[in-house]
Amino acid sequence: MKILCVFGKHQYGDPSRGLGTEYAAFVPSLKNLGHEVIHFESWDRRFYPDYRELNKHLLATIERESPHVMLAVQLNYEIWTETLNIIKDHSSVATICWTTDDSWKYREVSRFIGKAYHAMTTTYPETIPLYCRDGISHVLLTQWATNGANLTAPLKAKKCIYPVTFVGAAHGNRKQQIKQLKALGVEVVCFGYGWPFGPVPGQDIPKIMRESVISLNFSNASGRGGKQIKARTFEVPGAGGFLLTEYAPGLEAVYTIGKEIDIFHNPKELSEKIKYYLSNFDKRDQMALAGYERTRSDHTYEDRLRKVLDFALLAKGHGAIDEPKGLWASFVLIFRDHGMNFGLRFLRKILVLPTVLVWGKTRGPRAARRLVFELSWRFFGKKTFTASGWPGRMFPEQ
Repeated sequence: MKILCVFGKHQYGDPSRGLGTEYAAFVPSLKNLGHEVIHFESWDRRFYPDYRELNKHLLATIERESPHVMLAVQLNYEIWTETLNIIKDHSSVATICWTTDDSWKYREVSRFIGKAYHAMTTTYPETIPLYCRDGISHVLLTQWATNGANLTAPLKAKKCIYPVTFVGAAHGNRKQQIKQLKALGVEVVCFGYGWPFGPVPGQDIPKIMRESVISLNFSNASGRGGKQIKARTFEVPGAGGFLLTEYAPGLEAVYTIGKEIDIFHNPKELSEKIKYYLSNFDKRDQMALAGYERTRSDHTYEDRLRKVLDFALLAKGHGAIDEPKGLWASFVLIFRDHGMNFGLRFLRKILVLPTVLVWGKTRGPRAARRLVFELSWRFFGKKTFTASGWPGRMFPEQ
């Protein structure tokens, strides 16, 4: 099949942050399954002057490529629901959205865009009843995984280069946790955006994890929505590393704790377990091998995405036209709803001025945009994700 992947190549659309989890995982895994993959960049704001051009080019890509499935990952309102409905109702494309951080993002994003897709996915079991409550019936419970091409048997601990590493961005309370470990006598080598070593090429990450006696993972990625099972949970053992991760609800369902991976709840417990495994290589090696075998059998993206594609096609059903022609004509009708008028331009100036004074020219407009978004989804709901939504019209460059 031909699969159109609609998401960013880099984390949050920012090349300085390194390859995005979705791009690094989904694109090669879909190719490994034998599909033709086309990537559409929807996060990097340098590619389009505004959201109208982004949506216009997405429809043009659908018309030109005629994919069988569109697999999207939305940050928030970059793809209009009008655009999604045009694709859904006037083409043969099965559309599915892989959601991220639904523990908090369901309330802000997923519930407003869910009906515009043929199907949705979530990695949070507790949100399934919420989807059903809100009339979004085609939702698949899935989970993050590891790229099958990165599966590599573990090294013995005595052959590893690094004692303890962490690979991931330095946001939330991660810097504080690493600082606390240092105070407890544990040094951690950190790679990723915000750390002294900075981001590393995507192809080097599995190698770092495999060559570490212990690979750490912190489960609270953004300080919102509590503890979460993240992709790194599967990537470390899949690459042949030994995973010591902060506990998140549901871990027991994917790994046997104490035999395939180990967990911690606070810095003191973490420091004690690090010292234990650094002194007990045999135990570490046994668990690394068991975690690798479990990942190889149960937790690859090839298996996950095969089910996602089947679910999307089943949810779409029959009845669409054979070729996605005429999408542009339908889209032109919603052009008039997008763009800034005098009132929105004036409001933007009022909001941006104080935020720039506080956070500077780069972060200030982002803070103002975030404020508008937070107010918009609360007061205007699904309109936020349409062509007439205020955040996209007021901050087309963000």
